[in-house]
Amino acid sequence: MRTVDLHLRIGERLLVAGLDWQIQAGECWCVIGRNGAGKSTLLRTLTGLREPDSGSVQLQGRALQDWPLQELARQRAFLPQGRSDAFGYRVIETVLTARHPYHDAAYWDSDADYQAAHAALQALDVDALADRDVRTLSGGERQRVAIAAVLAQDTPLLLLDEPANALDLAHQVGVMGLLARLCRQAGKSVVMVSHDLNLAHSIATHALLLMGDGGLQAGPVAEVMQAPILSRCLGHPIEIIRHGERAIYIPVEEKHHD
Repeated sequence: MRTVDLHLRIGERLLVAGLDWQIQAGECWCVIGRNGAGKSTLLRTLTGLREPDSGSVQLQGRALQDWPLQELARQRAFLPQGRSDAFGYRVIETVLTARHPYHDAAYWDSDADYQAAHAALQALDVDALADRDVRTLSGGERQRVAIAAVLAQDTPLLLLDEPANALDLAHQVGVMGLLARLCRQAGKSVVMVSHDLNLAHSIATHALLLMGDGGLQAGPVAEVMQAPILSRCLGHPIEIIRHGERAIYIPVEEKHHD
């Protein structure tokens, strides 16, 4: 996927100005920025749910609007930031909906669909919940079911808006490790929004920083996730502590004088 001279606005505010960006197979990009900087707006634009204000988003050299929807759904999967479950679907039925792009003229779910759905639920440690009503799940369980649906869709590109949201520490680490393996071993591409710099840095190969005024910076994490750049992007001083091969990002405490 690539963007060409992409501009995004909300009202009179310019969020993204002139973004020329390419996402290669096997890369994991983390999108970082303050609240309101345009992270979710960018992700929805990459998904095709929002038109660019100018410029274009291309997938395999074709503009998103030129893709038939069923074909597009086989190329990219999207995890939105929030969701509401109005109907009492079972967990397995919720994940099976992600297999619809592969049905063509078929009406019923196939054995292959069930295998893909259960494999995804197992990968997210929620297979035991397969027959539960999604409305009875905790927030963290529901988030893992949503990620399982993204996995079951089996697309080359995953667009994830805060995938670690509502997850406990163990499952945050587990989900991040799973995404890293998908990029490294399966050659998938991931673009994720995250407010947790440490989680993001643990798996990201690249970072895109949105400054909130149209400015941006993109590149490998070693070049972009530097304290002065992040401090400017997030509007608060950031300190980096090295622990072995790990970089730990800590917000600097403000000094109070009596």
